[in-house]
Amino acid sequence: MEILSTLLWTPAAGALAVTLLPGKQVGLIRWTANLFAILEVLFSLIIIARFDPSLAAPQFSEYAELNPKLGSAYALGVDGISAPLLVLASVLTLIAILASTSMTEWVKGYHICVFVLQFGMLGVFLSQDWSIFYIFWELTLIPLFFLIDRWGGKRRHAASLNFVLYTMGGSVFMLLSMIVVYEHVQGHGTLMKDMAAAAQHMPKEQQILVFLGFLIGFGVKLPVFPLHGWLPLAHVEAPSPISILLSGILLKMGSYGLIRAVTMLPEAALALQSVLVFLALFGMIYGGLLAWRQTDLKAMVAYSSVSHMGIVLLGIAALNETGLQGAVLQMVAHGLIAGALFLLVGLLYERTHTRNIQDYSSLIQVMPRFAIFMTLTLFAAMGLPGSVGFIAELHALIGGFQVWGWLMVLFSVTLLISAAYAIRTITWLFTGSVKPQMQHVADLQHYELLAAGILAAGIIVLGLLPGSLINLSAATIAQLPL
Repeated sequence: MEILSTLLWTPAAGALAVTLLPGKQVGLIRWTANLFAILEVLFSLIIIARFDPSLAAPQFSEYAELNPKLGSAYALGVDGISAPLLVLASVLTLIAILASTSMTEWVKGYHICVFVLQFGMLGVFLSQDWSIFYIFWELTLIPLFFLIDRWGGKRRHAASLNFVLYTMGGSVFMLLSMIVVYEHVQGHGTLMKDMAAAAQHMPKEQQILVFLGFLIGFGVKLPVFPLHGWLPLAHVEAPSPISILLSGILLKMGSYGLIRAVTMLPEAALALQSVLVFLALFGMIYGGLLAWRQTDLKAMVAYSSVSHMGIVLLGIAALNETGLQGAVLQMVAHGLIAGALFLLVGLLYERTHTRNIQDYSSLIQVMPRFAIFMTLTLFAAMGLPGSVGFIAELHALIGGFQVWGWLMVLFSVTLLISAAYAIRTITWLFTGSVKPQMQHVADLQHYELLAAGILAAGIIVLGLLPGSLINLSAATIAQLPL
C-alpha cells in the first residue's frame, strides 16, 4: 500500500480494531486507540520528511478508476497546502484521544466515532477528485453528529441537529456548483485538474454563480458570517476533546476547500473580491466583540474562532502570494492555538465543573503549570511576537495592505479586541485572592502536560523558526493561477 493510502486508511483500521475489542475492556480500548493515533502521527511525519517543497504539483500521487461512466477516481495527492494540514489533523487527533480519559460511558463507540471522523478529515485533504472529496466531506457529518448528540452537554441534541442542518444545507450549494462545472468537462470527469481546466472556459457570469455556491458550502464550515450560527452552540455542547477537532481541523476543511475553489475560478474570485474582504473584516470584528462579551470560557474560544478564521478569509481574499501564505499559516496557527485553548478549558472544567470566568481567581497559586500554558496560549491568540499566530497575522496583514491599503486599520482593531479579551481572561483566572472552592484544584497531570506541551511547542517553535512551514507551501502557492 502506498504511503498516502496507508495514512488515509490507518484510522479506518483503528476503528475496526476498536470495534473487535470487548466493550468492557476500557483500558485496552484506550491503549489501542492511542497506538493507532501515534502511528497516524508517524505516517504524517514520514510524508513531511519525504515531501519536496520545491515542487508545486501534488506528490505521492495515487490513482485508481472508480466509475468510468461518471469519470470518478480514487485519486490522492498532497501539495504544500494540504501537507501541513495532514500533520495538524494527525497531531490534534492524538491530543483529543489523550484528553478523552474523562469519557467513561460508551468508550468503545466514542473512539470508533473519533477514528471515523479522522478518516473523513484526512480524505478531504488528500482528495484530488471532487467526487471523493464530497464523499469524505459528508462522511464527517455522521461521527460528529453522534459525538455531540451522545457525549455532549445539556443542549447537545439541538447542537448536533443544528450542525448537521447547517452543513448539509451548505453542501447542497457546493454539490450544485460541482455538477455545473462537471457538465463542462470534456468527456465528463471529476478530477480536480480536469474540472479546473474546464471552469476556465465557462462564461464569467456562470463562474460567479458557481463560486457563490462554493462560498456558501465552504463558508458554513469556515465559518463565514452569517453562516456561523451552528458554531457557538456546537463548540459549547461538544465534549472538550471533540471541540479540539471541531475548531482545530473541521473549520480548516472549509478554508481549504475555499482555496481550491478560488484557484479553480480565479476570475469569479476577483469579481467578488470586495465581498470576500467585507465578510472577512466584519467576521473578524464581530467574532472578537462577541468573544469579549462572553463569561463562558468555551463560548469565548468559539467566538474567537470566528474572528481568527476571518483572518484566513482575508488572506484568501487578497488573491496574492503573501495573503495566501498568511491564510495557510493562520490555518496551522489557529489549529494549534484553538486546540490548546479547548484542551486547557476542558481540563479546567473537569476539575471545577464550571466554565464561568467569574467563578475563578488566582489559579496561578494552585495550578501554576496550567497558568503557564493558558497564559502562553492566550498571548499567542492575540498575535504575540514569537508565536506562530504573529507570523500568520503579519503575512495576512501585508497581503491585505498590498491590495486595500489603509482599510487594514480594521485589522488592527481586531487585534486590539483580541488583546482585550485575552488580557481580561488572564486577569480573571490568575489574579486576586484564591476563592475557597478553588483552593484544592489539582494541577495538570503527566499525560495532560504531554498533550499541552506538544501544542505549546508547536506554537513557539513555528513562531521562532517559521521558515520550514513557509517553505513547505511557498512553491505550491507561487504557481496558483491568481
